[in-house]
Amino acid sequence: DDVGLGRRMKCSLCTKALKKIQVLAGDNPDEAAVTAALKKGCRLLGRLLGKQCQKLVSRYREQISQGLQDGDTPRDICTAMGFCKA
Repeated sequence: DDVGLGRRMKCSLCTKALKKIQVLAGDNPDEAAVTAALKKGCRLLGRLLGKQCQKLVSRYREQISQGLQDGDTPRDICTAMGFCKA
């Protein structure tokens, strides 16, 4: 079904984007490292995914930043934001 497909697409996009951002932010990132990684991470996904990534990041910046600083996995963060099923 379209809704499930849309959610899966969002889940995989979200986790893919956050994995890149997490690597860029490094281990034990502070807010500045996460902010820099958020800017750079979306660009690495290419034009189409990068645009969707930017929307995701601008809408959920606080949650993503907090999750990464807390050491949550990309999957956990995306689930908490409602993109992936628990």
